[in-house]
Formats: sequence, C-alpha cells, structure tokens
Amino acid sequence: MEQPKLRETGSLKGPAAWALVLTGVASFMAALDNLVVTTALPAIRADLGGGLEELEWTVNAYTVTFAVLLLFGSALGDRFGRRRLFIGGLAVFTAASAAAALAPGIDALIAARAVQGVGAAVMMPLSLTLLTVAVPAARRGVALGIYGAVGGMAVASGPLIGGALTEHISWQWIFWLNVPLGLALIPLARLRLAESTRPDSRLDVPGTLLISGGLFGIVYGLVNANSHGWTSPRVLTALTVGTVLVAAFVRHGFRAADPVLPMRLFRDRGFFGINIASLLMYLGMFGSVFLLSQFLQGVAGYSPTQAGLRMLPWTGMTVLVAPVAGMVADRIGGRPVVVTGLALQAIGLGWFAAALDTDVPYVDLLPALVLSGIGMSLYFAPANHVLMSTVAPADQGKASGTNSALREVGGALGVAVLASVFSARGGYETPRAFTDGTVPALWIGAAVVALAAALALLLPRRTRPAPAPTPPNGAAPTGSTTAAVPARAR
Repeated sequence: MEQPKLRETGSLKGPAAWALVLTGVASFMAALDNLVVTTALPAIRADLGGGLEELEWTVNAYTVTFAVLLLFGSALGDRFGRRRLFIGGLAVFTAASAAAALAPGIDALIAARAVQGVGAAVMMPLSLTLLTVAVPAARRGVALGIYGAVGGMAVASGPLIGGALTEHISWQWIFWLNVPLGLALIPLARLRLAESTRPDSRLDVPGTLLISGGLFGIVYGLVNANSHGWTSPRVLTALTVGTVLVAAFVRHGFRAADPVLPMRLFRDRGFFGINIASLLMYLGMFGSVFLLSQFLQGVAGYSPTQAGLRMLPWTGMTVLVAPVAGMVADRIGGRPVVVTGLALQAIGLGWFAAALDTDVPYVDLLPALVLSGIGMSLYFAPANHVLMSTVAPADQGKASGTNSALREVGGALGVAVLASVFSARGGYETPRAFTDGTVPALWIGAAVVALAAALALLLPRRTRPAPAPTPPNGAAPTGSTTAAVPARAR
C-alpha cells in the first residue's frame, strides 16, 4: 500500500508541474534577455543613434543591475515572501520590457534595460527556490534538470531569436515578446504557486550598496575610457571610487555577521577557482559575442536572422554536448572536464582572432564556432556540481547566488573591456576599421579564458557529492534558501 503513495509523491503533477512551467518560463525570459539584444544592436544603432558607449550600456545596463541585486533579491523573497516578490519582480520585468520597446531614444532604452535587470534579479533566484519547494524530493533532480535545460535553450537561442524578430518584424519585438508572457504568468503565479518565507533572514543593505556602487563605477569608467581618455577626471574618479567601494565590500564580507557574500567561502581553493574561472569565462565569452554578432552583420554582410543562425554552432552546442559532458564528469570528476572546456573555448577565440578579416568566408570561422561551443558546453555541464561540492549545505544558497552574480559581472566587464580594446584599435567607420578593432579584442578574450582554465586547475581532483541541505532544526527543507540549490541545479 505504501508503494503507490511514494510513486504519487514523486510525480510531477499538480502544484509541482505548475511550478515547473511557471518558473521555467520566467527563467527563459530572464536568461533570453542576456543575449537576445546582441544581434539587434546594428538595427538599434541605425534607429535610435548612439555610438559604441551607448551600445555597451544597452547590454550592460541589464547585466550590471541583474548581477549586483541578484543576492539581495533572493534575500528580499526570503524575508517578505517568495511568491509575492517573484510576482513583483515579474511585473517590473514585464513593465520595463514594454518601456524598452516604446523607448523614443537610446537613453530611454538604456534606462528601461536597467529596470529590466532589477526585475530579473528578484525574479530569477526566487524562481529556483519556488520550484524546489514545490517539487517532491524524489523528482527534484528531474525538475531541476528541465529547469536548467530551459535556461540553456534561452542562452543558445538568444542571438537567433533576436535576429529573426529584428529582421522580420522590428527590433522592438525582442522586448514586446516578454509582455504577453509576463501578463499571463502574473495571475497564474498568484493562483498556482505556494507562498513561503524565512522570517529570520537578514537583509545586507550596506553590502548591496557597496557592491552596486563599486561595480557601476568600474564599468562606467571602462565604458567611457576611450571617448574621454584614460586620464580624464571622469574616468579616473569612476575607476578609483569603484575600486575603493569593491575593496570595502570585500572587507565587509569578512567582518559582517551575515553578509550578502561571505568572503570566508573564498578561502576554499576550489570555491575560489570555480568562481573566478566563471567570471573570466563570461568576460571572454560575452565580450566576444558582443563584437562577433555585429561583425557578421556589419562586415560579413549577413542579415540579423542569418547572423543569428551562424552563431548557433557556438551558442547552441550546449544542447548536444552538455548531457554527454555531465556523464563524463560523473565518471572522471569535474576538474578535467571544466579545464578542457575552458581551454577549448580559449583556443576557439584565438582561432577567431587569427582567421578574422574583412573578406573571411563563413566556412573558415565554422571550426572556431564549433570548438568554442564544445568548450562552453564542457564548462557548463559540471560547473554547478563542482561549485556545490566546495561548500557546506548551509552555504549552498549563497554559493549558487554568488556564482550567478559573478557570471553576470563577468559578462558586463567583458563587454566593457573588449569594447574598450575595440575602440582603441578600430571603430565603426569602415569594415577594415571594425575588423582591426575586433581582432585584438578577441585575442584579449582568448587570453582571459586561458587564464580561467589555469585557475580551474585549483579545483579538487574529484568532486565530493554535495549533500542535500538540511535546516538547522533538522526538519525537512520546506522553504529555506539552501534547499533551492542542490548540486544538479541549472
């Protein structure tokens, strides 16, 4: 008589199925907006004007606010209600998407993108928490695998969806796409998701303000360095203040009772290695995608849809390779898979830099695209399991949030740094100028990812299984943040 009950408990039906659908769609929306804008940048520039700085901020306004508020958004949900804050973040994201679509100028678009990032920072981490709370432990691995695959599909399809909508309708539709989805999800989330809180959680407002101001200052200085000069008071002030605030945030992380980012976690060499490797990998990858998607249109002459399709061997390889990479990592350990993946990504970016020219045929770039895609997939598959194996169960929630935030920070810095190199060595004036600026930027991206591969050697040879998190009172994990991030999450 007990066996049917166990099977029923372990099924993805009712609330569990609803939670998977609702949180999966929300995750898709937030992840999609990381890269969906890249293939639309030439059309946005032609329609709204603006130069390289404005295009950088069109991408970075989203990633910076997303990154710096992600951990804070999770803490807000723990304190005031996860479903309530999830719906609030979804509403902000949806409204900001409409504002971006209606933006009359580039400055208004950048502002709307920043607000989009705020909504995503609240919505994204809470979607994972709500899903874990709703799904029985027996089926949690399956649910989280589907959830992670949805996010991977969003990243893989971002350039293609952005290109297709831009070419066949208009660039505004990369943002309008979110509006009907958001309007449908809000009432369904209110009706179908259960509320949960953790009233004893603390909000680290000082830490959030320090890291927000610090990262904004550094990114602002990098973005404006070439137009205003590296020694201009504006740039020097932004970089100096940003660096001081980040240093103060690090000090705060060591001394505060319950910081948004406990710096003690970085004393573990494995935790340090996988997180800094993640930051550097995203720095090289995002900055390269930012430039290559424009190269394929502005220099190679492809339409937005054609450019998106031609990026698929890179961004879409995850769907094919990641499952196999995960099985290999289970057999031989995560470190060799992660290191190999980062090395292949670095070689792929170097191949781009060596092959790129104004008249380069696509077939000459295809091996680099495939190699980069395989490398990215080998990194993604075991990275979260490696991360979780370096921390205690009680720290898994903050560990996952930290890694997600550092990835977004890496993406923002990648666009800023590689675009700065591009601007110093080339520009938008002619195809030759664009190519001359892109090549050295890609070499920098390749070197950064190679450094990430070297840092990944700090990881332990074999990852120990990450135990299921257990609340301090020993009860079943019904709603704690730590329960939301088992080793196979994402």
